[in-house]
Amino acid sequence: MTKEVDVLVIGGGLAGLSAALTSARLGRSTAVLTGGVLGGQLVSIEKIDGVPGFPDGVPGYDLCPMAQEQAVAAGAELVAAAADSLETDGERWQAGSAEGAFAARAVVLATGAAIAPLGVPGEERLDGKGVSRCASCDAPLLRGKTAVVIGGGDSGMQEALTLAEHVARVVLVERGAALSGQASYRERVQAHPRIELRFETVVTEILGDDAVQGVRIARADGGGAEELPADGVFPFPGLVPDTGLVRGLVELDAAGRIAVDAALRTTARGLCAAGNVRQGSPHRAAAAMGDGAAAAVALDRYLATGDWPARAAGG
Repeated sequence: MTKEVDVLVIGGGLAGLSAALTSARLGRSTAVLTGGVLGGQLVSIEKIDGVPGFPDGVPGYDLCPMAQEQAVAAGAELVAAAADSLETDGERWQAGSAEGAFAARAVVLATGAAIAPLGVPGEERLDGKGVSRCASCDAPLLRGKTAVVIGGGDSGMQEALTLAEHVARVVLVERGAALSGQASYRERVQAHPRIELRFETVVTEILGDDAVQGVRIARADGGGAEELPADGVFPFPGLVPDTGLVRGLVELDAAGRIAVDAALRTTARGLCAAGNVRQGSPHRAAAAMGDGAAAAVALDRYLATGDWPARAAGG
């Protein structure tokens, strides 16, 4: 049996939950296919900075359940399943999932982005055996030991700061010549006595048999190889947008993100994209929440008027 709603939100991160909350408050019947972990990658972050109303930051494992509770209280239905198909007949969208089929007059795609793989030997084999992407989960297990963080963006620096509260030494490896994230994180990382920075350096292999024992590093130009002992490796080299559901349905930019206009409308009628999956995302929690609300408002107007620009995203 197919469940019919006005708006279907695909993705249970902050962008998706914000879209669901706004859509439900606008009086639209709304369902959310939450995908994997409700709250997305942010649910494991120990402190999210820059969210208005939380001057000292807020843990992701607090903020995301709050957003969930608000969405449900407003009337949105949350379904603990991922969308495994999405198609349109021009008037309605059809989505399949392990919990059944959904038909919607409009869709918010908020599937986010996944951490890009390093693609080096040892990464996959030692995943969960010292290779981790959750410092708040695993830092206490590395107390007094050495951890390597790969990537000098916001995520890498946040992980390094979380680890540094527990471990004896953090080595942050960055391919570029400088840290690339927010100034507030850069200042804290550079000042922390237990964080060592290695610029213009890459990890070429993660070492160990049954558990991580170290990494092999080299200069970004290929020279100066050496082995660095370590007990944990936290790779954050970048993000890959999760656009598999809509490839061939919407326009993507050169980085594979969904092209949108100022109202977050895509080139497909009745489909908005919000959060890290869309072109131009600033990759901030506050921005994801704003995206979700803006997409829901755009779709509410569409459902009321039927108006959709012939070339919404491409200009």
